[in-house]
Amino acid sequence: MTDKRLILITGQIGLLAAILVGIGEFLLHYDSLARYTDTFAFFEGVTRERATVGHFFGVLGAPLYVVGAYHIYLMLRPAHETAARIGGLVMAYGCIVGAVWIGSRATAVELVAAGSVEDQLALYELRYESLLQIVRGAVLILSGVFVWLCLTGRSLYPRKMAVLNPIFLIIVSFVIFFTVPAVGKYVMPIALNVAYFVMFSVSLVVASKLKNEG
Repeated sequence: MTDKRLILITGQIGLLAAILVGIGEFLLHYDSLARYTDTFAFFEGVTRERATVGHFFGVLGAPLYVVGAYHIYLMLRPAHETAARIGGLVMAYGCIVGAVWIGSRATAVELVAAGSVEDQLALYELRYESLLQIVRGAVLILSGVFVWLCLTGRSLYPRKMAVLNPIFLIIVSFVIFFTVPAVGKYVMPIALNVAYFVMFSVSLVVASKLKNEG
């Protein structure tokens, strides 16, 4: 069995990643006018200074998600070793690709601020927005594995933890955005990080109650 201390430490690092990247993405993406249905319009309200600070929070925090992925693997492993490993590796891979993506956002702010640069924005979209599809696919696969292994009742999570999968939590952020926009405009720009924050927070609560059998 895995040492409880390792489970807790990796979970805490995953939670720290959610906080740091959440701060970074908020600084990069928050728009008081909530223009999130337009690919780049929300960048118009982001200053160069804010984008720079957000860039470093996001880029320096994102690699820590890989350690968080190991925590999720450890918690799911008793249910099915292979599936848990796949889920953890997919999450780690998605987070690494996500780190490349978030590292590009400060550049997008500059492109939008520069004005009429349609060709450059199109190239940016091809090079970096396409990476977001890989991140989304990884989150989808992780969520499926997470739900399946939680529902087996053999992981270190209770079955009800299955509802706190990233996809469901992201959907909740969308619902909040469209039903309570005054609140949703703060959640929407960092939806995935909010999902991981909730996921790791609850996971740490569960892990703290485990018996140390390491």
